[in-house]
Amino acid sequence: MLKAVQVVAVGATKMLKPLLLVLAFLFALQSLPLPAAVLPEQAVEFLYHRYDQDGQLIDGPAVLVRKNFDSTFSLSGEYLVDTVSGASIDVVSTASEYEEERIQQTVAMDYLTGKSILSLSYSNSEENDYEANSLSFNISQDFFGDLTTITMGYTKGWDEVGRVGDDTFSEEIDRQHYRLGLSQVLTKNALVNLDFEAITDEGFLNNAYRQVRFVSDGVRGYDFQAEQYPNTHTSRAVALRGMYYLPYRAAIRAEYRYFNDSWGVRADQYEIAYIHPAFEHWIFELKYRAYSQTKADFYNDLFPYQDAQNFLARDKELSTFQTQTLGLGVTFEFEPTSIPLIEKGQINLFLDYLKFEYEDFRDISQEGYQAGEEPLYEFDALVGRFFVKLEY
Repeated sequence: MLKAVQVVAVGATKMLKPLLLVLAFLFALQSLPLPAAVLPEQAVEFLYHRYDQDGQLIDGPAVLVRKNFDSTFSLSGEYLVDTVSGASIDVVSTASEYEEERIQQTVAMDYLTGKSILSLSYSNSEENDYEANSLSFNISQDFFGDLTTITMGYTKGWDEVGRVGDDTFSEEIDRQHYRLGLSQVLTKNALVNLDFEAITDEGFLNNAYRQVRFVSDGVRGYDFQAEQYPNTHTSRAVALRGMYYLPYRAAIRAEYRYFNDSWGVRADQYEIAYIHPAFEHWIFELKYRAYSQTKADFYNDLFPYQDAQNFLARDKELSTFQTQTLGLGVTFEFEPTSIPLIEKGQINLFLDYLKFEYEDFRDISQEGYQAGEEPLYEFDALVGRFFVKLEY
């Protein structure tokens, strides 16, 4: 255990050194006579989101307010509510359904100095059996005539895990998230981004309610025991994104993202989108995304016997599966003349249809099958987001 923690700590230090070098380089660039960057627009934003399927309904509102001061400093605050009902298939098969509410609050500030924007934010999320806190720092620097932007970020998170009905259960998680990005304007019509992320987690990383199943002599042919994860987890992701603006005001966006982690999961994601302005104030977007991943080293849908190995998981998100997403978005831009102080606004509606197909996770809610021969699980989901932005 101690050796694993030391390995993670050494790995995090190695990743931090190049980030510090880049940070020093960015601050050195501030002394050059470069044109000024721009803070995000001051605005009020409203969002309603809804996820429906896989035995769960998650929905709720969010509001964000951002105010700028003297063109160099801005403050923002966000308030989000998630109402969750039901339970996913791998939890509801061994526990009862539930209802809960999650409230997240975030405060952030941005400081503009020369060509750099420094950002600091704090977020707190609370629900009846989980509390998450995070502190984030980001810096972005434009240079070479605004054609290149480097971004860096670090987030420190600390979570507390509880369990409903058990006041004695309390576990902690420490998280660290490193980010490094490069954005480059290739031509007047082409833009490309390269982003790298590294995350280290330590603590209670499994679900307090989920169980795994193993072969037994009972009527069902299997029984359950609590899952057990390693208490350290390191993941890495690299993403290449590009956008090309077409001669008739439309644009094509493409993305590839690769992910791997210390638990043996490997994932690939591809996305392509077409954005088309129309009728002066309207923007339409159509996208397609494909995602696939391999299972974690300690995942199994049905273990051969109890305590078959040191670490045990039956979380379908750690299994081998693939998803396909078809999305449609509509945006209406307007400049209101009857609303005081509002300069312009946007109304957005986005709908995503997702298809999940699992290759080694079985639906044990189906009866009449022998253990390990149940149908493979699959489901469809619909995600909706309604978004309003008012700039003032």
